[in-house]
Amino acid sequence: MDTGTHFVFGLGLGGLAMTDPVIASHAYGPIAILIGTVAGSNAPDLDGLLRFKSNADYIKNHRGLSHSFPAIVGWTALITTVIAVSFRGIPWWHIAFWVLLAVVVHVLSDLFNSYGTQAYRPLSKQWVAWNIIHIFDPFIFFAHLFAILLWISGIAVPQVIFPVLYVLLGIYYGWRTLAHRRLSGKIAGHDPEGHPGDRYTLLPTISLYRWNVVRVSEDCTYGIGEWNNGKMKWVDVLKCDEHPAIDASKQHQDVQAFLSVTPFPCGLVKTHTWGYEVRWVDVRYRYRKQYPFVAVVLMDLNLAPLQSYVGWLSDDRLEKRLRMNSY
Repeated sequence: MDTGTHFVFGLGLGGLAMTDPVIASHAYGPIAILIGTVAGSNAPDLDGLLRFKSNADYIKNHRGLSHSFPAIVGWTALITTVIAVSFRGIPWWHIAFWVLLAVVVHVLSDLFNSYGTQAYRPLSKQWVAWNIIHIFDPFIFFAHLFAILLWISGIAVPQVIFPVLYVLLGIYYGWRTLAHRRLSGKIAGHDPEGHPGDRYTLLPTISLYRWNVVRVSEDCTYGIGEWNNGKMKWVDVLKCDEHPAIDASKQHQDVQAFLSVTPFPCGLVKTHTWGYEVRWVDVRYRYRKQYPFVAVVLMDLNLAPLQSYVGWLSDDRLEKRLRMNSY
């Protein structure tokens, strides 16, 4: 999920912790647990600091080891220790429970969207994405915001507000999961342009009734479309190129980072007088007729790399970035 949603999850879980008599009755219990749940709900995303090293390191590692089983234990232990030392007298196991819940909720909520995590590390480096909830879901965010406003305004007590909130969110997650499963089972039958062997993936949007669709054909062609209120509409078709420059680009660290995180990469080549422009796009993300998540390598005629970039950019910003790097 986005940072704002993780933050309100932390506040909401802090409110839910008021159902714990040990926390609610301690003089500093509410503030201590609120700090712990907010920290736990955001700690796994501290891997974002890798941006300062390089985009490639950030993309390759974001939601990787920091969202794994060992990291869940590590974040919980670290935050619990700091809170227990700072607020004496609160049983550490009560602190640990709520901090652990906040960290687990963070990782679980990230599994529900399209980017996913490497939650199974160290057992597996496979990316797991359930494609059920958009990275920003208005219902989840504003339901939390409404509950928090009821709490701080004194209209209702947290012991009532937050159990109701999380029961409703549990129902919402279950409904979205069932809707995704049902539609995934019938989507191929609603595609008149489909062929035997085509594979379909549904991707969530902000809308409750619109899904993005990726169709992968056996000839390395991607169909990108949307399912909206029972109707299928294809908006683009990408045929991935086969070229020696494509193969050569896979040796570049920026492309390797890109390929390590996407299940839907498509390599495209443009030939210039000075060499080749190899652009890898992630077809999951289409915005205003563009694919903003890219890895680009400029190569000379001998396939030696000249410049590169990996990350999120529009075409105009990408051209400016590559031009700046050429000086």
